Amino acid sequence: MTVSASEKIDFTMMYVTHDAFRRDLARFIAAAEADRCETPGVRAGWENFRTQLLLHHTVEDNALWPQLREAVADRPTDLALVEEMEAEHAELDPLLAAVDAALTDKASAARPGDLAERVAAVLGHHLQHEEKAALPLIQSALTPAHWKAFSGQMRRRQGVKGTATYVPWILDGASPERRRDFLAVMPPPVRILHRVSWERRYRQREFWIS
Repeated sequence: MTVSASEKIDFTMMYVTHDAFRRDLARFIAAAEADRCETPGVRAGWENFRTQLLLHHTVEDNALWPQLREAVADRPTDLALVEEMEAEHAELDPLLAAVDAALTDKASAARPGDLAERVAAVLGHHLQHEEKAALPLIQSALTPAHWKAFSGQMRRRQGVKGTATYVPWILDGASPERRRDFLAVMPPPVRILHRVSWERRYRQREFWIS
């Protein structure tokens, strides 16, 4: 059965968020190669990255994968894919903790850059797996109403304060096409707040710079 455009789920928010995760890990690895992991900007950039990733995965675990699991409960192959998504999330948690430990424990033999490369490999695999396999399954098995419920939970977890960081974080270094697509799905008040306040405040935090 052909799905009409009005019935299709718009994954813009998912793709731009994935792009931001990849971008931040590349910045962290570059900072490690330049021996800058102890600088305030790099530490703040890493902490924001970790916060964004953990929130994103927590909401997926609580509000997306359960919906998908229910929708494909009688389809073993698809159910196995949902379980793979959850397992890949679990694999990342100790890696993030290891980076935190390496950054805070000066006596640690672990190198933050090496650990970050491991995070980049594991997360990169997960993001590609999700984009190539899980998102098409979501498109076929869930409805826009399901996706709206998941997105609403994401917004509630972010809150106004979190959104004030999330929006300019997404747009930091984004291509003109990604920037246009992202802002197009934002409500007008969010676009206005970003333009008059949020972006300036985000720049003042100097993630990855100092």
